[in-house]
Amino acid sequence: MAESAGTATELHCHIDGSVRPSTIEDLARRQGIDLPGPAEALARVSPSCTSLVEYIAAIDVALDVLQTPEALYRAAFELVEDWRADGVHHGEARFAPALHRRRGLDLAAITEAVASGLRDGGDATGVETRLILCCLRPAAPDVTWAVVETAATSDQVIGLDVSGPEAGVSLLPHAAAFRAARDAGLRITVHAGEADGPRSVWDAIDELGAERIGHGVRSVRDPALVRRLATDAIALEVCPTSNVQTAAVASLAEHPIDELRRAGVPVTVSCDGRTVSGVTLQGERALLEHTFGWTSADWAAAQANAERAAFTDRRSGTS
Repeated sequence: MAESAGTATELHCHIDGSVRPSTIEDLARRQGIDLPGPAEALARVSPSCTSLVEYIAAIDVALDVLQTPEALYRAAFELVEDWRADGVHHGEARFAPALHRRRGLDLAAITEAVASGLRDGGDATGVETRLILCCLRPAAPDVTWAVVETAATSDQVIGLDVSGPEAGVSLLPHAAAFRAARDAGLRITVHAGEADGPRSVWDAIDELGAERIGHGVRSVRDPALVRRLATDAIALEVCPTSNVQTAAVASLAEHPIDELRRAGVPVTVSCDGRTVSGVTLQGERALLEHTFGWTSADWAAAQANAERAAFTDRRSGTS
């Protein structure tokens, strides 16, 4: 039996943004893919990054090699090992299965490969794992419905998300599919308020039924929304370093996490893309301690928020 894991909870972690550079290079070599440079540089966001779109582009090198069941399994398994080393006892991984069909895999096979890696990684390390599937904005409605169906019929998937470029791309085309997902008992978290403003967060909550918000840092611009988040205990999955890298906030010193925390919003802390951002959860903790003077009690409060907001089980479906 594996030793018990750490004490931290990470709710927002993209598998394709967290692949070890050494694994990317090994998978590329095995698959006959020529990388245009060292994976350590290719898979990490540029210091000059100024947008979410640029940040997402840094994931491309990992996507190139994550097109086989073996590669997907390995990436998921190694993420759990990295969680264990980072003191995480409950980790929720997410990815967009529609991005892994280049070699003919169907959504079910893609999902099963990742789920198996997480499950076996959890068995080996003692880390409790959960899997969230991402729909994409923008995406054709049939693709969204296919991802929802895959999630609903897999006992390995706990929830759904919408990720991808935000600015100028409405969440509303996903609303009907997400109603069906909620009826099937799936938990809902949605990327919003990162590259777009408070309206996207309102839509995520009211139209898609989001129980948590991915990032959500621009919620601070709308006092009514801040009150809603606090009153309804809708957790924000805040990723401090990533939020600076995507220009969701101008600098770490100007990050609203402390303001939101003081307003009663249940903020949590995650890494987003561990490789792309070049961070660990313990590293994010150190940044918050240095920048805002967080104490051990402040960190413990954020961790308690994450534990309460964690998707440990599906809800009872109504369909």
